[in-house]
Amino acid sequence: MACDFKMIHRVDFAHTDMAGIAHFSNYFRYMENTEHAFFRSLGFSIHTRIDGRTYGWPRVHASCDFLQPIRFEEEIEVHLIVRQKRAKSLTYDFVFRRASDPAGTEVARGSLTVVCTEWDAQSGRMRAVDIPEIIARHIEEYPGQVPPASGADQNTQ
Repeated sequence: MACDFKMIHRVDFAHTDMAGIAHFSNYFRYMENTEHAFFRSLGFSIHTRIDGRTYGWPRVHASCDFLQPIRFEEEIEVHLIVRQKRAKSLTYDFVFRRASDPAGTEVARGSLTVVCTEWDAQSGRMRAVDIPEIIARHIEEYPGQVPPASGADQNTQ
């Protein structure tokens, strides 16, 4: 069973402002892309059909704290950690670190809560449902505490 997942992202030019610093909105894209890769690593998609039923994972909470700027061409490791698994929802924590830094300097920390929903094609509506067992059995909560922020001398930007 999986409780965490790591993925490397490169800061693209289109993700930066005039100073070459990644725009804050892209941290949420990096979190979402890492979540999608996590699901693929388990053999699923974030938009899954199981036994004729369509499941999705809309967001009900998203946050991010920015500790240091990241810049064009930098590679960032995003560590997804399953903080909480409930019957109908998952809460992830994300730790962003510079991939090129041997000390693993933390540059941001985020959180995302998603709810498992089933989409009804006839009504066009979604409703919260229990996570299907075929998916739930592959995901578990991270044992213990989420890794602490690295270093006490981080600059908040």
